[in-house]
Amino acid sequence: MTPALAAGLQVVFVLAVLAVAYVPVGDYMARVYESRRHLRVESVLYRLCRINPHTEQTWYGYAGSVLGFSAASVLFLYALQRIQGVLPLSGDLSGVSPAVAFNTAVSFVTNTNWQSYAPETTMSNLTQPVGLAVQNFVSAAVGMAVAVALIRGFVRVSRGGEIGNFWVDLTRGSLRILLPFSFVIALILLSQGVIQSFHPGFASTGLDGSSVTNALAPVASQEAIKELGTNGGGILAANSAHPFENPTPVSNIVEILAILLIPVALTRTFGTMVGDPHDRASMVSGHRQGLTLLAVMGILWGSLLAVTLAAESGRRGVAATAAGAMMEGKEVRFGIPGTALFAVSTTGTSTGAVNSAHDSLSPLGGGAVLLNMLLGEIAPGGVGTGLYGILVLALIAVFVGGLLVGRTPEYLGKKLRQREITLAALSVLVMPALVLIGTGITVILSSTTGYQGNSGDPGSPGSIHGFSEVLYAFASASNNNGSAFGGLTVTSDWFQTALGLCMLFGRFLPIIFVLALAGSLASQKKTAAGAGTLPTAGPMFTGLLTGTVVLVAALTFFPALALGPIAEALQ
Repeated sequence: MTPALAAGLQVVFVLAVLAVAYVPVGDYMARVYESRRHLRVESVLYRLCRINPHTEQTWYGYAGSVLGFSAASVLFLYALQRIQGVLPLSGDLSGVSPAVAFNTAVSFVTNTNWQSYAPETTMSNLTQPVGLAVQNFVSAAVGMAVAVALIRGFVRVSRGGEIGNFWVDLTRGSLRILLPFSFVIALILLSQGVIQSFHPGFASTGLDGSSVTNALAPVASQEAIKELGTNGGGILAANSAHPFENPTPVSNIVEILAILLIPVALTRTFGTMVGDPHDRASMVSGHRQGLTLLAVMGILWGSLLAVTLAAESGRRGVAATAAGAMMEGKEVRFGIPGTALFAVSTTGTSTGAVNSAHDSLSPLGGGAVLLNMLLGEIAPGGVGTGLYGILVLALIAVFVGGLLVGRTPEYLGKKLRQREITLAALSVLVMPALVLIGTGITVILSSTTGYQGNSGDPGSPGSIHGFSEVLYAFASASNNNGSAFGGLTVTSDWFQTALGLCMLFGRFLPIIFVLALAGSLASQKKTAAGAGTLPTAGPMFTGLLTGTVVLVAALTFFPALALGPIAEALQ
């Protein structure tokens, strides 16, 4: 089988499964968040936590709940890491250092899962499931809850601007969506050989006759939610390149599907929720809105996948010519097709899991996955974050389009006034500011040069790639992705602190602006679409929104990309 045919078959299979699951999964999630019935276990949780599930929250209350819950989660996870040495299942591991514990707590609570440590020699088999895996569920559920709150802003008309109850949305997202789906995926991964054990490890004899200790952990259960919740933090240092986490080509495809499933299906959820269930025409219109967003995601995802496949299938250098492709840093059991498909999917979402060394990608391939993050991770984006991210950009596209043709800026019957556009613009500007400021400060600090695996005189290949490593790190942290160009050592206090702050601000500032936007929209009356309203479904708006996404990223990041991946590709 030729590499081109292998790539085509894998892409077609992934798209076919997503197409089959799109309607049932998307409609199921819409029913979950719109249901007025509470499961018995949910009712018990509400009583224990003294939560009234029938109370609606304004955006102030909703945002306060998100921030309060996340702050408590950071404190709990930090404390758990610090005292893990005296807890059961420690495996003779001591407590985690303060800087690493802070960075890791922030990382997992923000759905970033950036790891500046070797998991199997740092985190115990109690910290992994009780601390990290729990955050894999709830941090993903937080993103979904914020996306649903924004959808309600378009749908509802409320003088007080109520957008739902965060605690109900968090509970339902965790128990009704993430938990059952991840259970099924974990069983599939177990059938492929992914390990599940609380034993700390076993000894074996290496090829050279030396004794080797192999780490064990409850991998399958955490691997499933790692991918499904677009988290990405591996329970083993090699992440999804490790045969204990991702042993076969089948498990590789299953993990890619898990990464893409919820972000893709959420566009159907959006279309279902904005339509009137009692009006067929309204439902059809709503689903067209969702398909338009999906089309933009698909165009961006497919374009960058094509670039990455082409770049990694090339033969640049003696080693690549001998291997037939750019195989350095890649698993032979996946090959170029499985590697490129995974890399584009994980950077197009906020997952950050890797089945190859991204630092070994060709300059063009590495630049493509870096650009995938710099687009705002909306192709198709993380669970919840991708949907509300592309909706914010849709509002900007409507506003720009309205200015160009002199039409009223409205989206789904809600007027886009100064307040709405200001909030949308602030949400979009957070990530670029963090990436460019963080990268700029880091590269001018003399103390950070020693942490770069690649450096040298200005303009040399080493210095250019070193700059790309720093740019990638801050793009990954600020977008809550978590993948890395591994040549950069980030264990110093500067990187632990700077990247931790980028994760915090990159996660919660957009959430605050999005929830404020939802509250502002919910307090408006809906207007009937008139002749002066710009159509927001169909090929024309698909092109406008795609152009807006690319233009915003190009104007913002082209100078930085020119100093890194573009310059490296032209060497």
